[in-house]
Amino acid sequence: MKISLSTVATAAAYAALALPGVSATIYYAGVAESSGEFGAWSATAQVGTGLPGQFGVDYAFISNSGIDVMADQHKINLFRVAFLLERMCPLATGLGSKFDESHFGHFKDAIDYITKTKGAYAILDPHNYMRYNNPSSQPFSGSVIGNSSDPTAATTAQFGAFWGELASRFASDEKVIFGLMNEPHDMPSSLLLANLQAAVDAIRKAGAKNLIIAPGNSWTGGHAWTQGGAEANSAWLHKLVDPLNNTAIDIHEYLDQDFSGGHIPCTQPAATNLAGVTAWLKQHSLKAFITEFGGSNTTACVGMLGDMLDYMAQNEEYIGWTAWAAGPFWGPNSPCCTDSAQYGSLEPGSTAANGGPSLYDTIWKPVIQPKVPAKLQWSGPASIAGGALTSKP
Repeated sequence: MKISLSTVATAAAYAALALPGVSATIYYAGVAESSGEFGAWSATAQVGTGLPGQFGVDYAFISNSGIDVMADQHKINLFRVAFLLERMCPLATGLGSKFDESHFGHFKDAIDYITKTKGAYAILDPHNYMRYNNPSSQPFSGSVIGNSSDPTAATTAQFGAFWGELASRFASDEKVIFGLMNEPHDMPSSLLLANLQAAVDAIRKAGAKNLIIAPGNSWTGGHAWTQGGAEANSAWLHKLVDPLNNTAIDIHEYLDQDFSGGHIPCTQPAATNLAGVTAWLKQHSLKAFITEFGGSNTTACVGMLGDMLDYMAQNEEYIGWTAWAAGPFWGPNSPCCTDSAQYGSLEPGSTAANGGPSLYDTIWKPVIQPKVPAKLQWSGPASIAGGALTSKP
């Protein structure tokens, strides 16, 4: 008998409701580390640009010193680390179980630094929008994985094989979380579910018990979760089957006019726009992470960011978050919410193009960091149930 996330989680939820003191809890809080996907952009969409690229020159995964500051000074316990499928699985051999071992080695070094050296948790983030073979004009270039009408597309089975191999390599690290894909979009939701299911099946077949987080369609936007009729995420994602019932939902939510995270003004309050997905999570007794969110340093954004973090803390459906974004290769450029102005990033030590304070100084330190819970989970396996809450050791 197949048991869906919804079915198993419902029983667990009823049991939890019978326990005294059950309340909303954030177990994991931190920042997205974006730079591992850098170096592949081409103004002319030239296939193969920046591949494989030179580690430390074209791209990097983390700065150890930046991780030190975030973990030791700001007491966060979660980092989401981006990488490109086309570097992990070169085009010559295709998506699947054959890796570029040199690239994997650099990636594993970064993950090990987070989980083993710093004692934090790490989300593995294939930053590919459910596409493979041409990241030169992300987020729109490349063939949709599993698209049987595209002879150049990687198959659903290949996606499963990739995750089975990656999972087998990290199965012994209970602090590694498998983020199945960054922001799938513009594809049939039935195909998205098939791809996600292939990944979950392969991960569990590999013997990995790690926490999985699964994204929705439409850029996995929380505000759009119940929109789109028969294609809505709310009609599909609860059908995902995990025999270990250790899969949460991966949500992104920005506060600007079009939810893109590209603009300075914040006009879209999270509590209003997340109401639908929160109700859906509650209906199906599911848990969620918001792994991308952000805002500029305007007065309105500062208030809305604080409200969003409070909203997650007050609703038991949310167990973790990562703000977008830090990373060693941003320089004065901004990952979020500046209308392309160069205000720097959330990376410690970054500066704006004019030498002034960066988003690390104006957003992370005064707005986001104070909302990091004083106690988080620092030991034991990542799971939808969380673990013991303690101050950072």
